Amino acid sequence: MKNTAFAAAKYLPALTAMTLFGSAFAQEAAAGGDAGATAAGLKAIGAGLALGLGAVGTGLAQGPIGAAAAGVVAERPEKFGQMAIWFFIPETLVIFGFVGFFLLRG
Repeated sequence: MKNTAFAAAKYLPALTAMTLFGSAFAQEAAAGGDAGATAAGLKAIGAGLALGLGAVGTGLAQGPIGAAAAGVVAERPEKFGQMAIWFFIPETLVIFGFVGFFLLRG
């Protein structure tokens, strides 16, 4: 069985970089002393996290689901529709991420 903690750990450097770079941009905007710039920077970080973490979650979920669905369809082709539904369900995470992204951008 695959070690999921190890699989998720390979995304940790990218998530750390996104967080640190986003914080740096927010600090740069706040250096002017404008409270509105700080709020805009924090909204940008929130929007980036909403979209980025939604996409990472979808990727982590769809890998094992896709492998299992391919195995089921190989043995029982009539199950293709059902497996397609199970494969597309994690995509709602990205859709929710997009919604959060656009709500925070507005």
